[in-house]
Amino acid sequence: MDELDRKIISLLQLDGRASNAKIAREVGVSEGTVRRRLRRLIQEDVVKVIAVPNLEKLGYATTALIGLQTGPGKSDAVAEQIAKLDEAHYVAITTGAYDVFIWAGLESAEGLGTFLRTKVGVIDGARERYRDLKAQWDEQKAKLDPLLGAELDAFNALVREKAIPLVIK
Repeated sequence: MDELDRKIISLLQLDGRASNAKIAREVGVSEGTVRRRLRRLIQEDVVKVIAVPNLEKLGYATTALIGLQTGPGKSDAVAEQIAKLDEAHYVAITTGAYDVFIWAGLESAEGLGTFLRTKVGVIDGARERYRDLKAQWDEQKAKLDPLLGAELDAFNALVREKAIPLVIK
């Protein structure tokens, strides 16, 4: 992988539907070069082109990014169990304060509580130390929005694009 591959990937992260012609113009090479490079990157599992749905626009009244702590050595098993749940649209194993992140879509806030208590909370190895990080972010964003404006919108877009690097489901 070289600098050209990195530029192609970077442009696709900004717009996953960018045409090969548009990418070629941006990086200064032929469309064929971009097509061949992208085909190789996909074949070698360097990149994966996927559709990321907007859960709110799909009709979910409540969406939540949930940070979950697990028992020692339980992250993989917990994440695999959560990935089987219909409410969990993305599941990622991470490092840091939380071991697993869940992006969930539910019909109501009450449904979120039920999901956490009856489906996530009963999984062996899942600790009941989860937080709705999206609600916390929305609250902080509301406070910062008047101060930062467009810069905050750009940061928020970046967070959405790169927040879940290791997708299980």
